[in-house]
Amino acid sequence: MRGLQLENLTRQVGGQTLLEGVDLQVAPGECVALLGPSGCGKTTTLRLVAGLDPFSGGRILLDGNDISHLEPGLRRVGMVFQSYALYPHLTVADNLTLGLRVRGVPASEREERLTQILTLLQLEDVRQRRPAQLSGGQRQRVALGRALLRQPRIMLLDEPMSNLDAQLREELRPELRRLLTSSGHPVLYVTHDQQEAVGLADRIAVLEQGKLQQVGAPQELHRNPTNRFVASFIGRPAINLFPALGGRQLAVRPEHLHPVESDGIPAKVLRAEWSGSQQVLWLESGAGLLRMLWPVNSVAPQRLEVGWAAEEALAFEERSGQRLPRCEPSWSHDLIRSLQE
Repeated sequence: MRGLQLENLTRQVGGQTLLEGVDLQVAPGECVALLGPSGCGKTTTLRLVAGLDPFSGGRILLDGNDISHLEPGLRRVGMVFQSYALYPHLTVADNLTLGLRVRGVPASEREERLTQILTLLQLEDVRQRRPAQLSGGQRQRVALGRALLRQPRIMLLDEPMSNLDAQLREELRPELRRLLTSSGHPVLYVTHDQQEAVGLADRIAVLEQGKLQQVGAPQELHRNPTNRFVASFIGRPAINLFPALGGRQLAVRPEHLHPVESDGIPAKVLRAEWSGSQQVLWLESGAGLLRMLWPVNSVAPQRLEVGWAAEEALAFEERSGQRLPRCEPSWSHDLIRSLQE
């Protein structure tokens, strides 16, 4: 099989399991984002693929070849971490082209590729400056450009745009995705930013406590989460989790919550957050804090009753958190009645 393949990849340190039995495939030209909270194993996965850390079990295959025990320098991996790792005595241009010079790329080709990357990352005006003369965001862009210029067999990126301002991140996203995937090599992209993951990745792999929870397209993770963790981690505003009843827990996304005339959950509006084309209402209720979307040009009443269409609710097993195959309409009715008492 072509592309990157992780088979039962595991890393343990001092009796602690940092990564447990991860199976993941990344096709040529595909970008897969590793998403999860801090300490879930995202960066650990990248370091194992790069060969920087030893693994405790499993295999890493690239284009069908087992590279598990291959030295890092022989894997032809392009990496960008949160740290800049720039040479302080070299200019921006020299930092970017150092690898090309070492590999004997002709001067004319070096200059052409350098110009392209400087334009993309908006660094044309600082090409003769040294790292100490750059802002943090500019230094991170140089690190990103250096990895892109290597034309590696696989790209590994660990939050490469974390130091860029929001506007520049948004501007770079479409072109960055084109650059990452046009080479035809697999891309693993670590980020904590869901919007960044959705904008860049073909698929998202959600990790928690070293275990792979679910892999799929962003829309699939949002519509059909495999468990309670994925449902609560994917989507902003976050999903509403209701108190467990009868060994199961129901959840409803804010966009599916709506006001009802009667037979709803009584709620009080605590605050309204403006979010561009809509408002996010924070509601105090017998179910705890709830979130609901509201038209931006309308003022919400201070008190109201809320409900949802039964088919929009998700049901999870109370203890394991696993998604139940069905969510009976009667479960929503029973939950609402219990919260009216």
